[in-house]
Amino acid sequence: MQEVIDLDQALELRQRGALLVDVRSPSEFAEASIPGALNVPILDDAERAEIGTLYKQVGRRDARRRGIEIVAPKIPTMLAQIEAARQPDSPPAVVFCWRGGMRSQALTSFLNLGGIPARQLTGGHKAFRRLVLDYFEQTDFGKILVVRGLTGVGKTLLLHRLAAETYPVIDLEGLANHRGSAFGGLGLGDQPGQKMFEARLWARLQEYRDSDYLLTEGESRHIGRLVLPPRFYRALQEQTSLWVDAPLAYRVGVILDDYPARDDLTAAFEPPLRALKERLGSVVIEDLLRLLHEKRWDELTRRLMVDYYDPLYLHTCPARRIEIRVDNLDAGVTDLKQAISQLLQD
Repeated sequence: MQEVIDLDQALELRQRGALLVDVRSPSEFAEASIPGALNVPILDDAERAEIGTLYKQVGRRDARRRGIEIVAPKIPTMLAQIEAARQPDSPPAVVFCWRGGMRSQALTSFLNLGGIPARQLTGGHKAFRRLVLDYFEQTDFGKILVVRGLTGVGKTLLLHRLAAETYPVIDLEGLANHRGSAFGGLGLGDQPGQKMFEARLWARLQEYRDSDYLLTEGESRHIGRLVLPPRFYRALQEQTSLWVDAPLAYRVGVILDDYPARDDLTAAFEPPLRALKERLGSVVIEDLLRLLHEKRWDELTRRLMVDYYDPLYLHTCPARRIEIRVDNLDAGVTDLKQAISQLLQD
């Protein structure tokens, strides 16, 4: 039985619903993995460090024997975890480590001996990472329809509605876990690492590789601390844009709805607000801080729109655009669909 497969075979199994099992340590997995993979570490971070030190200071033989001592008691639990995660009648599980070495080889053997079909990915996660890098360096991304507009017009809301109707939407802010503004990370938890963000974007783009076009929101090069791949970012700048406009009161409502726990985040709003001092001046910032501490959210949001966001982003209104006026979400979705149809006919 062939237990070792290459990356193309592994991705084909992934597409058919195979469980991907990343046996690297939790810190390695947290940095990046193949999207959708389950982390079943052969060694935790401390154990991996111990084995590495033993390998360097004593030798391979002693390091391997110590590894067996550590891993052996875990085998039943690891097999049970993987068996519970697999879908019935799914293809063999795909097991990988960093380079397709002993960690993935060992667990693949344990799984097959335990009656759970499994294949080891040769080249490991390193091969997948190379695939992602090559993809973003070489791909022609074709027709991308870019939804742009001032802060608060509800671009993400519109795209989510279209995604629910199976439009080919790439939600960059969702993939980055950040709203893309000075306050964009508040209440959302940590962003993924750069490598994991690129892997997520690759996986999402693969879902629509047969589509004639893509839909996404216009973003700056940076989304929080993450950076869009250069070739993909350039592709966003070359397309005709769908420019969404909305009344200020509507935009304020959209922003406030996006921060439902804003009272709990009052203290967290202060540092990014103070960071705007160089652009807005100390007098304006102190006034905005007063509104923040008094929890006058409507007025604070309105002031930030008028004083900061609109002057900052008005220049992003592209020359090549179709304009859409949004006064309510349902009508905005209808108008956006019509504009998309118009662009696709051009």
